[in-house]
Amino acid sequence: MDLGFETIGNATLICYDRGPVLVTDPWVRGSAYFGSWGLSHAVPEQQLDAVERSEFVWISHGHPDHLNADSEAYFRDKKILLPDHFGGRIHDAFRKAGRDVTILKDRQWQRLSDRVRVLCVADCNQDGILFVDLDGLLLVNLNDAAWDSGWLMTARRIVSRFERSFVLCLTSHGDPDMINFRDENGQRVLPKNMINRRPLAERAQNRMRLVGASAFIPFSSLHRYQRTDSVWAAKHAVRADEYPRDEDSDGGEPPTYFPPFVRYCCVTGAVEEIRPLPSPPTLYEPETFGDNWRDELDAADVRDAAHYFEAVEHLADAWDFITLRVGGKDHTIDLGRGHGRGLTFEAPRGSLMAAIRAQVFDDLLIGNYMRTTIHGQWPGHGLYPDFSPYVARYADNGGARTKAELKAYWADYRRRAPLEFLTTRLALRCKNLVRPDSAAYHQLRQVFYGGLGRQR
Repeated sequence: MDLGFETIGNATLICYDRGPVLVTDPWVRGSAYFGSWGLSHAVPEQQLDAVERSEFVWISHGHPDHLNADSEAYFRDKKILLPDHFGGRIHDAFRKAGRDVTILKDRQWQRLSDRVRVLCVADCNQDGILFVDLDGLLLVNLNDAAWDSGWLMTARRIVSRFERSFVLCLTSHGDPDMINFRDENGQRVLPKNMINRRPLAERAQNRMRLVGASAFIPFSSLHRYQRTDSVWAAKHAVRADEYPRDEDSDGGEPPTYFPPFVRYCCVTGAVEEIRPLPSPPTLYEPETFGDNWRDELDAADVRDAAHYFEAVEHLADAWDFITLRVGGKDHTIDLGRGHGRGLTFEAPRGSLMAAIRAQVFDDLLIGNYMRTTIHGQWPGHGLYPDFSPYVARYADNGGARTKAELKAYWADYRRRAPLEFLTTRLALRCKNLVRPDSAAYHQLRQVFYGGLGRQR
């Protein structure tokens, strides 16, 4: 391809300028989230070859469907580009391994080839946004980034400067997050925002309107559950054929809705659907990935787990206890007093302790085989805002566990874009005061985002 792009896999974008120049988040082989996720479709040899020949690899964040250890052989010798995440965890790990790694300065264009340049935004939720300018055509790679994490004003400003802009982003029914909640009787309880599922066509349209883009490409959303203890969640995952699509109009204007796997030529405007083979519906027992639900914690495990959670100071301000139910035995970590709330995580020892010791607890949550019970008042946001962000984002990824470290964390993001940061923080504060399925929630979004609140 002379100039254009392809999408394949989960969140893999390949950009061409007289050959492959850039690939993003190359999960092209193997599994993610302790074996819970596999690719929904095989990555064809043509795209695997392009990944191997690309000069640059951009990695948005540390989730294993974006930074995938099983796929590392395909980008081992590449120039790695990273968002400027607070804490620099991924950068430091790559540097220690002797890799060629560069942090992209926030909100600054950088040229990769004659006709390809990129601009990166590291958001305050430890995700990354990438804008790719293909000689006047703009790709807005949002991957997993949430609308309220500090990039929306920047995105709308950049998109307004381009005649053609395509948004690529996660659009799902909610399963790329913890949804395996149980009540205190052990019965499964779905988060409220998943009970009445909105059509993906509506979600796609809302994403385009949110940033002002002219077209939508499904992205960062296609996976299959392959563990026998997580396959229950498969009915909540999206299928490739659920997304809206337009037919190519024989060299006319590009479609508004692209298929998930597509080849687009910027020179001719030609659109070609890539039709990869669906992955076989193979299921694996948890033991395949080192998990045995009968295994119990030993004394060192309990000590390490207690230290891990106690180090996150905010938890004591929101929860009284965290109980780990492993091998049928409960181990309770006392945190605070008087909140009337606690958590029970029921999980197999292998991946639980691997997640704790590697500080990747989000990988365990998103796998959706661990069972989570919230004791006391159900907050309506599940583990938000008082667990997941503080443990998985700020502490694990950002290295900010104490209140002093969190103060430095927020000061850093405020310095980068003061007005956008303050707007985001105000929106988050109001959002967390109301239930996400309420009319007040949508009204608040409308106030803070100039009529865009109801468009998500």
